[in-house]
Amino acid sequence: MTAEHYDQTETRSETDRAADQLGRLNAQIARMRATQPFWADRLPAAPLDDLAGLAALPVLRKSDLSELQAQDAPFGGLTGVPTGHLRRLFVSPGPIFDPEGGAPDWWGSARALHAAGVRKGDVVLNTFSYHLTPAAFIFEAGAEAIGCPVIPAGPGNTAEQLTAVAQYRPRVYVGVPDFLKILLDKADEAGVDRSSLQVGMVTGAALPESLRAELAGRGVAVRQCYGTADLGIVAYEDGGPGMVLNEGVIVEILRPGTGDPVQDGEVGEIVVTRLDTDYPLLRFATGDMSAILPATAGRTNRRIKGWMGRADQATKVKGMFVRPEQIAAIGRAVPGCLRLRLEVRRAGEQDRMHLLVEHHDSTVAATLAEKLAEITRLKGSVEIVAPGSLPNDGKVIADLR
Repeated sequence: MTAEHYDQTETRSETDRAADQLGRLNAQIARMRATQPFWADRLPAAPLDDLAGLAALPVLRKSDLSELQAQDAPFGGLTGVPTGHLRRLFVSPGPIFDPEGGAPDWWGSARALHAAGVRKGDVVLNTFSYHLTPAAFIFEAGAEAIGCPVIPAGPGNTAEQLTAVAQYRPRVYVGVPDFLKILLDKADEAGVDRSSLQVGMVTGAALPESLRAELAGRGVAVRQCYGTADLGIVAYEDGGPGMVLNEGVIVEILRPGTGDPVQDGEVGEIVVTRLDTDYPLLRFATGDMSAILPATAGRTNRRIKGWMGRADQATKVKGMFVRPEQIAAIGRAVPGCLRLRLEVRRAGEQDRMHLLVEHHDSTVAATLAEKLAEITRLKGSVEIVAPGSLPNDGKVIADLR
């Protein structure tokens, strides 16, 4: 690890990186054919000649996981090791069941944290949830790899978090950007010295430039990263354009609806191959949109523009995915519901959900709000509208941020 780079792989040549990735990819394909029945007849027996050969292999969609896992519990036959050899077992909304492997920094967050300015000995306030979902553990593993003690704060409990800030003097905040602003606001209101907080690593929710600028003006330099519970950290900000790709993944950008690779710079769906023995995902379609940017000086890997919306209607709210299937489940849970439409907006630099429901009885709003919180694990408002008043456009989730 150097002052600027996490290790020498970040500055290797494009030729060296491609050769290393191709070798690891072919070894991974051979293992998958030999040990995973799902892939045995879907992958070629002969090694790929180059990384472009990925385009001929099948795409695995995130939306496929629930069905595969229901047929072959717990992970749909996609793990490369027995369940008893894994470190942790998660339940993400959907539900989707995610494993954590045993290698240090298995999720690949240490590079993102290092690029944000996190260094050995920095105290990290980790405000992601430690309950069933992996986000907190993704960043705790990276902090541990760098050599940082972690305050396992989780979300909420603002008063207790401010007590921890005052006592432990963390330099690093990890969590969604909205909650960082809340902490700073509450600290200033309560007269708590929060000047130790200087670095923010955020993900899971939008980071408008207005909020980034506000946080910087209050002494916290914020960087963001992009990842998923299935893949770990895919890309991260390092001060250059967009986000640099992580070293443990191969990223393609495909045209939605066709699956064809697009030219660099063209917007399409992010499809990721994770090079890993525990959970070797191949051409995993995230449903997120972005575009490839060229490499720049410093870190030599390619870059993506960042998160540019969803290829499908699923969206992230306060770090949690909300999916059309969940909205449909809310409608089924309350008799008499017709069309439902979830609108997601920004209000006061926070994500807000507002569920519009066609129904003849306005008194079911409270029950629907309870179901919204139960099924999505997020709170939102509910409005009953007249039957036939919502657009007949097939849209279940409207992300208006």
